[in-house]
Amino acid sequence: MKTIYNIKAFSLLVLLTLSASVASQENNVSREMTLEREYDPSVQDANKVNTLPAVKEPVISKIPIDYSTFTIAGEPQRELDILPSGSVMTDMKYNNRRGYLNLGVGTYLNVNADAGYHILSTDKDQLNIFFSHRSTSGNLKYVQDSWDSVKVKAKLNDNLGGINFRHQFDRAALKLGAKYGYSSYNYYGVPGPTPQTYAVFPSSEYPLLDETSQVNQLIKINGGVESDEDAAVGYVVDLDYTNFSYKYGLSEDRDGITEHSIGGKLGLSGGFGGNQRIGIGAKFNYFNYSLPYDNPVFENYFEGTLNPYYTVEGDSWKVKLGVKAMLITGDSSKFFVSPDIAAEVLVGTKTVLYLVADGDIGSNSAYQLSRENRYINPENRVMASRTWLDAKVGLKSGVAPGFWFNLFGGYKITDKDYFFIPNFPPQGFANVSDALSLNSKRLQGGLEMKYAYQNTFEIMLKGVYNNWDIEEKKNAPVEYKAYGRPEMEFTAGIMVRPIDDLSLNLDYYLATGRETYVSGLKNEKLKNINELNFTGSYNFNDTFGAYVKLNNLLFQKYEKLYGYPLQGFNVMVGINLNF
Repeated sequence: MKTIYNIKAFSLLVLLTLSASVASQENNVSREMTLEREYDPSVQDANKVNTLPAVKEPVISKIPIDYSTFTIAGEPQRELDILPSGSVMTDMKYNNRRGYLNLGVGTYLNVNADAGYHILSTDKDQLNIFFSHRSTSGNLKYVQDSWDSVKVKAKLNDNLGGINFRHQFDRAALKLGAKYGYSSYNYYGVPGPTPQTYAVFPSSEYPLLDETSQVNQLIKINGGVESDEDAAVGYVVDLDYTNFSYKYGLSEDRDGITEHSIGGKLGLSGGFGGNQRIGIGAKFNYFNYSLPYDNPVFENYFEGTLNPYYTVEGDSWKVKLGVKAMLITGDSSKFFVSPDIAAEVLVGTKTVLYLVADGDIGSNSAYQLSRENRYINPENRVMASRTWLDAKVGLKSGVAPGFWFNLFGGYKITDKDYFFIPNFPPQGFANVSDALSLNSKRLQGGLEMKYAYQNTFEIMLKGVYNNWDIEEKKNAPVEYKAYGRPEMEFTAGIMVRPIDDLSLNLDYYLATGRETYVSGLKNEKLKNINELNFTGSYNFNDTFGAYVKLNNLLFQKYEKLYGYPLQGFNVMVGINLNF
């Protein structure tokens, strides 16, 4: 089996070199290529209903919070996105050179690497290639009191590469592309609530924890065509194919599944009356599973969304009125309808009152969940979620030069929401996450503020409170909670630039009120995430820059998933090149 798997990996790598991928992104300096772009079925200007040009959020060019990088279960969400030349880690200003290279090394054998090259970069044709790498191999101590004397090695090796192409016709653009990802890691999480409950191996030997056992592979190909933004009749057609596979199931003697998905995104819209637009969008996905053994849980299924809408704009207001009709087939078969409404009104020269209300299907595919939590049970199928309503109302204002705030509240209703809880199989990998499917309601309130003074000082503060209401189930062993989800989150960031080429960033993140369900036993509180990070970067010239990152400056011990401790204080130094 291992030989066949290696042949598969080589074949996919060859395919990567022969394929191409697309998505383009415009900024005020130059046109940059990106790996992926979120799709909005509303075509052209319809999706801009949430932004009035009179209120501008200050631009803060700061490095995002990067708490304990590698061992975070959600790390794949930052999935090695292609980064524009000259802005990898340092904030070196973009220049017209075609290539970039970032290389960082640190404690715990942490390694970051990003490279890319713009082969073509003209108004008509853009073609670039990219590669990113993240890896670690360091010893960590468990957070649980009964296991706090045990050290375990957390291993991770993430790689993602691809090629993007875009051709601009007179009134339309053609996009093509592909990417290939290879990720290996070990299930290093604590193997049981107490050492006595872990009976597979003697307490002094945990061979399955020390081996890098699981491997994920991804191949994704997409293509499409879209009209120019100023076209009288706007259209977009995007198609993609994704192949995602596990090398193993729950143990090394069980082959893993392969998930095939075919997706499409279509849109058509037209303007009339000078300030109105009507359109329709559609998207679909079909999921097919190749199984090495009989597993009726992984049933093939289809999901689709049809989204007609109407937009109208006045001098100081915008409104979008639409509806989403959604269908899911298979063992989670369901048809449901949600609103697609957005409105903004200018209530002052620099203040906007806004409302957004819509719904969506959560595919919860194997690929999607692996990006959110790589340690999820590879034999656990998670049914598609149905968000009936996701509404937010708020007030945005740029009341003073450089100052901006956003006061908001929201309410969300989701059927078959999923929450990660630990599972300790009696055989095989010792700690995997199961996804518990529950209906949820979330009431949310928050405030975000940003201030920037010229190009020398920037500060950001954001606080969010979540009140969760989880369905009750008869004969449940415990009162179910919103496992893993924080009750309160606070984020803060400060950037100081004493001279043009030196940037100092301090980032803070706090998440409280998280709980987990220790399988078959009890609800248990998780320690707060309390993370403080520092990044300093210096640009020697427009070619060469260097940076240093100091993570977990508060020397905290915590975990995002039960049993999976994050790295303690760690340091990384690196360089950034334009060529």
